[in-house]
Amino acid sequence: MTRRSTIPLAVAILALTATPLGAQSCPDFRLLGHFRYDNAPEETLASVPSEETVRRDCRLRNAVLPDLAALLAAARTDPRAGGRLLALSCFRSVERQIAIFGRERPEGGAADRAISVAPPGYSEHATGYALDFAVRPANGCPDVDACMAASPQARWLLANAPRFGFEQSFPGGNKQQVKWEPWHWRWVGRNADLPDAATARRVFACARVRFPANPAVGPLMVRVTAQPPVPVVSPAPAATPAAEKRR
Repeated sequence: MTRRSTIPLAVAILALTATPLGAQSCPDFRLLGHFRYDNAPEETLASVPSEETVRRDCRLRNAVLPDLAALLAAARTDPRAGGRLLALSCFRSVERQIAIFGRERPEGGAADRAISVAPPGYSEHATGYALDFAVRPANGCPDVDACMAASPQARWLLANAPRFGFEQSFPGGNKQQVKWEPWHWRWVGRNADLPDAATARRVFACARVRFPANPAVGPLMVRVTAQPPVPVVSPAPAATPAAEKRR
């Protein structure tokens, strides 16, 4: 008969571990400061309820809607928010971005435009995970303007948005060569172990590691699963002549 041993081949077998994602894993392939993003599949998009938006046809990924609703409800019931937060601009297709990029700062070149709006195919809005917020009452501050940062609603976002799975993509002083956008936030989920949140974090992985959001949602980690121990089968000892006679 043979003997089985459960001694692993390696000196030690690691359980599930978490390892930081390094910048070397993300080649810096950007256009005018922006990372490449494709359109979200149509079947993953759903409309934000009209009472939570400024404009019609505001769509985001299905997975984002519960966290967005919870965030907006929390702001609405918290006196410190000083008013309401609403979704302003949500999913924008690559095709839609062509028109927006074309009309932005027409007196300047593409590099000038890219400071404040992403080139087509390079906007976080195309992923269906990003949106711009508006504050109400606006108190004389236009939408998508830096003066929003001084509003109590924007300060509330800074303090609370990460607990709902949202992080600020382009904080002040960022080195991505993108205009500070206190209104623009992307969803990466509250729990990285959930499939939808894991997908969102993969989409934004290189942007997050090279130009961290502020505030950000949790540490940027990737999961590595070790292989289980491999049984070692030891060969049976060779039979001696005496042993042969006893069989």
